[in-house]
Amino acid sequence: MGLGITVMAVDWTRLEAIPAGERLDRLYEESDAAAVDAGWFWPTSRGEPWWGVHEFRGTLGSYKPHFWAGEVWDDVREHAVPELRDALDGFLVGLGIRWDPEEEEEDAPHDSGSWRSELLLCRTSAEVSALARLWARAEPLVDGVREPFDAHAARGPEKWMSDHAEFASLLRGWGEVVVEADRRGWGVVGLRC
Repeated sequence: MGLGITVMAVDWTRLEAIPAGERLDRLYEESDAAAVDAGWFWPTSRGEPWWGVHEFRGTLGSYKPHFWAGEVWDDVREHAVPELRDALDGFLVGLGIRWDPEEEEEDAPHDSGSWRSELLLCRTSAEVSALARLWARAEPLVDGVREPFDAHAARGPEKWMSDHAEFASLLRGWGEVVVEADRRGWGVVGLRC
């Protein structure tokens, strides 16, 4: 079957009010109510929702396209203009989609005792704001790597990320996630499915 991901925008203040040992269960419980093929699902209840689920178009909930976006970016990045390379490197590393080769693994923070260690992605509202700023710089330049993508990264119809349109669509989906979460002052989590 493979690894799946459920991406949620979450009101961080409300999430932190839940005891740490109960947060994951609560997030899974809440996300089980989501039913959407693509785009956002916001729960209908009294008051303002404190979470929303975003489903990426064409991924069927699989983590594979997100992984492949990082892989194909590695194939294309040296052909991108420096402004896009800098912004998209930071954006993809910040989302955990791309590994930063300059960051030593032993220097990376380890939080194995917390609820966060069981998530594929966990970004506070401040971290989401930084990602939104990177996306604002990268988004206008994404289509500029169409030709290098076709020449150096296209995987063929049987593979994930077979063309630039799939790559750009996934990136824009992530852009939608971080921009909406930032607009609300929320964080983002990626639940392992």
